[in-house]
Amino acid sequence: MSKEKQPVFRVIFQNQGQVFELYAQQIFQSELWGFMEIEELIFGERSQMLVDPAEEKLKNQFEGVKRSFIPVHSIIRIDEVERVGTPKITDAQGGSNIMHFPMPPRNDS
Repeated sequence: MSKEKQPVFRVIFQNQGQVFELYAQQIFQSELWGFMEIEELIFGERSQMLVDPAEEKLKNQFEGVKRSFIPVHSIIRIDEVERVGTPKITDAQGGSNIMHFPMPPRNDS
C-alpha cells in the first residue's frame, strides 16, 4: 500500500504591522474560539552557504514552538500548495493590497 504524501499549507497572516508567510503540515480550527491552530511548521533545509535573514528570523521566532494559535481575523489566506516555498516576513504598509478587517470602534471610557 502506498503512503500518500502529506499536504503542505501556506498560511499568510498579519502580526504587529507585518505579514508572515509560513508553511505547515497541519492546520485546523482550534477549540479556542476565534483561533486557527498551526502545527508542524516547515522551514527549508539549508544545504548551501546563502542564508535568508527573513527566514532565519522566522526560524528563531518559532524555535521550540509545537503549536501556534493564530487569531482568525489576522489570517489573510490559507493555500494548499504542491511544495514548500520560502517562509518570509514583509511589512504591511506602503503599497500593499492588504486591508485590515473592519472592527467596531473601541470604547475606552
